Amino acid sequence: MPKLKWISDEDLSKAVADLLETAKNAKNNAAKNFGINVIDPFSAVFEMAGFEMSYEEWIKSEQARQAQKTLQNFIGNFHQTILGFCKGWKNLHVGNIVDLVNEEKKIIAEIKNKYNTVSFGKLADSYWSLDSSVMPKTSIYKGYTAYHVSVIPKTSKRFDIEFTPSNNKTGQKCPSNKLIRQIDGASFYTLATGDENALKDLFEVIPSVITNITKSYKLDSIKLKKLFELAYG
Repeated sequence: MPKLKWISDEDLSKAVADLLETAKNAKNNAAKNFGINVIDPFSAVFEMAGFEMSYEEWIKSEQARQAQKTLQNFIGNFHQTILGFCKGWKNLHVGNIVDLVNEEKKIIAEIKNKYNTVSFGKLADSYWSLDSSVMPKTSIYKGYTAYHVSVIPKTSKRFDIEFTPSNNKTGQKCPSNKLIRQIDGASFYTLATGDENALKDLFEVIPSVITNITKSYKLDSIKLKKLFELAYG
């Protein structure tokens, strides 16, 4: 019996393994390339004093921070990959106007890992990008519903509403359009899979998948569950 009913164990393991490899590379590169980017020595000294850290502890912390920043850039790709493995969905990969398409349901989606992945001033650009994909008569996605997905929302409240960001220069909101929407990650996973608890179930099986891949590293699922609840309620 598969771990999740909407994705094969093979596809799930591949997506997790690829992200684990990215994390390892990010850690190694942060150590190897430390100091290539200019370091703020003033910030460093006050962090050491204010956080009561030794110089060696600060070095490890800074390397971890740099590695984490690199890894977070790939988390959105992880969700895009997972969703692209779901029945009826196609991952269009990097370089396309949108990230995912479901031709049967007539849905396209742009996947962002966190609500602030795109700065406030750039949200209108995302809107017009989606508009140009579903509104022109010549578009291959004419009449599709386009979603701007924030996997990690600003609050734990679920939503599926019209996407009307403000223009950064004029302050005027983009036109309301029922075909151009914004949605939180949990709701989109439900939409994509038909499973109300899809994102929660995915999160809960990841620790066991990691253990199977690494053959050693074990995570405390009970404690991790608290982190999920903080994000999604």
